[in-house]
Formats: sequence, structure tokens, C-alpha cells
Amino acid sequence: MIGLVMFLAALILLVLGYPVAFTFGAVAIYFGLGAAWLEVMPDGGTLMDWWSEFLSMFSMMPFRIYSIMTNKILMAVPLFIFMGIVLQKSELAERLLEAMGTLFGKVRGGLAISTVLIGALLAASTGVVGASVVAMGVISLPIMLKYNYSKALSTGTICAAGTLGQIIPPSIVLIILADVFQLPVGDLFKAALMPGLILVGVYIVYILIISFIKPDIAPALPIDETHTKKENIKKALIAIIPPLTLIILVLGSIFAGIATPTESASLGALGSIILALLYKKLTYPLLRDAALETVKTTSMVFAILVGATAFSMVFVYSGADEIVENFMTSLPGDKWGFLILSMLIIMFLGFFIDFIEISYIVVPILLPIAQTIGIDPMWFAILIALNLQTSFLTPPFGFSLFYLKGVSPPEVKTTDIYKGVIPFILLQILVLASIVIFPSFYGFGN
Repeated sequence: MIGLVMFLAALILLVLGYPVAFTFGAVAIYFGLGAAWLEVMPDGGTLMDWWSEFLSMFSMMPFRIYSIMTNKILMAVPLFIFMGIVLQKSELAERLLEAMGTLFGKVRGGLAISTVLIGALLAASTGVVGASVVAMGVISLPIMLKYNYSKALSTGTICAAGTLGQIIPPSIVLIILADVFQLPVGDLFKAALMPGLILVGVYIVYILIISFIKPDIAPALPIDETHTKKENIKKALIAIIPPLTLIILVLGSIFAGIATPTESASLGALGSIILALLYKKLTYPLLRDAALETVKTTSMVFAILVGATAFSMVFVYSGADEIVENFMTSLPGDKWGFLILSMLIIMFLGFFIDFIEISYIVVPILLPIAQTIGIDPMWFAILIALNLQTSFLTPPFGFSLFYLKGVSPPEVKTTDIYKGVIPFILLQILVLASIVIFPSFYGFGN
């Protein structure tokens, strides 16, 4: 049971606010010492035997770290992060929001629909959830409040649209899951595209329906006679075409098999610099800040991965993986019982810890069980990715909620944001359930 106690201890420390990578590493060391003691000392072992047993537990650690550092799949992570940060600093979101607002503002809920569409475009071009939520919170939220949009609908739409970067390629979550599942990144990107677009469509349908039922929560904007419809369309196209071209080049090169995800990530990083140049925003401070933020974010991801590797070694050594596997495989309903419980576990943990920790700690525990039961790994990976996206919205610790609260006007309360995200959480669960129940519709086996 020492492995299960170790998992609980790590979860408690994370909730208390301790750094993720150091928490996993420290917990692994302390519980590893305890596990080695229980293995050796009761049988009359010496302190040297105890120490030797502890070292043997981590004997493969240098090779694991080396394989992480030389992993070509993970090389795409810093490149896509850099691309997203450069585009965010180039004020891409501002241009897109302004352009979309002119097209959809005259429709009930038009600003909210624009926000969802921009969230999808930002997801496919930047993939940085925090940047997307903050940008739309700064620009779109004041406009929606100005035109008497409901605070709950406004904040919920922005949070939900901002998290689309978790499921719409190129997503850092999908790259990490591809590494954990040992699946081709390009294939996982293709598999995630349809669920991501359906989620966008579900959001828009919900906004249209709720705006029709309650016109006062999302009124149409006053008609602007200063610009013709043709001029508005032209303005929107000028704002949309450059990032859309970059998206097509990056994802198209992957889907067509012309480039690997890492090569296309390089293309995306270069393309973001070219776009910044076209927008007349390319400066040395911009590139320096983007590079520094990329290094910080990437270092965090890899530090968590190293800590998680040590954690998993002790977890397996203690035999906890066998306990979990026996429990999960003995559930009623065979694979359906396993799927439902695993999705509930991931969703629950998403209330408290980040997607990176879940990907590197929880998923490796569940993956061998899924393989034993015979679940399609691509299907399972997409279910987890969509579930992890939900974790960004779930109170009380959903990151998107805090991102938005940090840039919201004083009149927007935390309770407004919590109320606003609940319908979108339910919509995400609905789409997740549809993928579970109708996998063949999304092109998966089961």
C-alpha cells in the first residue's frame, strides 16, 4: 500500500501549493527510502543492504532522463510554445477579435460567437491557454459588458474558448500524450481535429439557443453605418488570412506527411516571426522575452517529467500498479466500467492539479490496464485530452478561471465566472460522452 499512500501524499502537497516537480521528486525519494527499508530491514538486512536496495530502485533513472532529453517528439514542445508566445505578443488576438466583432456583432450573441471562433483560431495558431484567456479577457470582456451581455455568459464563453488550445492541434497536451502513449503525434493531431471542431460547434449552438431564449443576456450590437458589409468582410479577411495561412502550413504539412511534427513546429516558429514582422511588431525585446518565457515553460515541463519518472519508479517498485490494475480490471462492465471510472478520476484530479502532472503520473498507471482490456489507444488518448481540457474550467482551481479573474473589471465577481463556466463544462462532458458512446462516428475503434 506504500505506493497508494505516496500518491495521496503527493496530491496533498500539490494542493498545499508546493512546486510540482520538486514535490514528485521529493516524495519519490522519501517513500523510496521507506519502501527499501521495508523490503530489506525486516529480514535482518544491514544499512548497506538498505542503501543498495534504494540505489537499485533508481538504477535506470540516468537512462530515463537521457531518453527524455533526446526524445524527438518532445522537441516540438518548446518550438510550439515559442510560436504561440510570439503570436500572442504580436497582438494577433486583438486583430482577430476586432475583425470578428464587425462580422457577428449584429447577431444576438454575436460577440460571444466571435469569441468562440477566435478561441478556435488562437488554439490552432498559438495553443497557449493562459495567453488566449487573458487576451480575450482584456479585449472582449469589456466590450461584451458594455453592450449589456450577461457577466456569466461573457466570462464562461471566454474561459471555454480559451481552453480550446488543449484539444485543437497543435496542442501541447496532445504532444505530451503522444509521448506517453507512444503514438505518432500527427495521427493524434488528426484524431483530435474533429472532436475539437464539434466542441466549437456545440459552443456556438448553445450561445445561439440561449440568446434566442433570453435575448437580454446577449443583445445584438447597434448597427454601424460607417462601414459597409463588404468593407467589414474585407477587414476581417485581412486579419484572418495571415494566421490561417500559418495554421494551414503547420497542420497541413503534418497531415499531408510532408513534415514531422517537430519540423512543422520549426516552420511555425519561423512563421510566427515572419507574421510579427508583417504586423510591424518584431523587435529584439519581443524575441528576447518570447525566448525567455519559452525556456521557463519548457524547463517546467521537463522538470515535472523527471520528477514524475522518479515517482513512477517507486510506485511500480512498491507494487501499487498491480493493486490498481487488479482493482480496475475487476470492475463491473469490463472496459466500460474502467472507462467511466478512469474518466471520473482524471476529472476529479483536474479540480486540483495541472494537466502535465496528470499526463505523466496518472495516465502511465491507466495505460497498461487499457492495453490489457484492449481499448484503442488513440481513442483513449483523445478521451483523456478532452477530459484534461475540462480541468482548466472546473472550480475551484481551474487555471482559466484565475487567468480571467486577474484581468476582469472589479464588477465581475468570482461567482460570476463560476456560474458562467458550468454550462460549458456540461457541454464538454456531453461531447466527451458522445465520443465514448459513438467512437465510430469520430473514426475510432473501441
